[in-house]
Amino acid sequence: MNRLFAIGDIHGCFKPFYELVVNVIDLKKEDRLILLGDYIDRGFQSKEVIDFIIDLKASGFDVTPLMGNHEAMLLEAYADNGLLYHWYMNSGETTLQSIGIQDVRDLEETYLGFFSGLRRYESIGKFLFVHAGFNDHDADPFLDEYHMIWESRLSYENPVLHGKTIIHGHRPKTLEFVNKQIRVQSSVIPIDTGCVYGLGMGYGYLSALEVNQMKLYSVLNDQ
Repeated sequence: MNRLFAIGDIHGCFKPFYELVVNVIDLKKEDRLILLGDYIDRGFQSKEVIDFIIDLKASGFDVTPLMGNHEAMLLEAYADNGLLYHWYMNSGETTLQSIGIQDVRDLEETYLGFFSGLRRYESIGKFLFVHAGFNDHDADPFLDEYHMIWESRLSYENPVLHGKTIIHGHRPKTLEFVNKQIRVQSSVIPIDTGCVYGLGMGYGYLSALEVNQMKLYSVLNDQ
């Protein structure tokens, strides 16, 4: 069985992202990698993170990047200058600095195309991959894009989601919490282990979950 990986929120932390993909999980072209969004902001190497994802895809690796709320805020700011402040309040300026521009409208077409083409969720077998979560009360939870990038839940009762295992990021959790969710075979597994936040907050790791074996790989962000 080919390996299936998911990686949570990277937030401009290129060094641990590269280390995790290249040296820890040693990604192969026959593997599949789902990235759960929030590649940019907060950390200082957003450009390098996006360039690496683009290069992986161009080199023939099976990588599916999903939309996070930070990518959505960038696109909203690009479309409406009135929403720029909201993105800046969430560290958008670090991304502009990393790319080397002062105005989001100066974003190169390559990057704009990347952000615009991000999917909201991915379904593979019994697994659902999403940045945040789903609307538990909607008859069709796959139509509510707001919940997919902004709202996380610890459990779901929606019959449409019955029998599914939801793997998401968005809200940082400790390694201990994530491993517990894996151990008890929870139907909701968060894998954002707060790479951009420090160990003093209980976080500081970038994690990849190999879904078929339910094995977690983590790299400490020592930057």
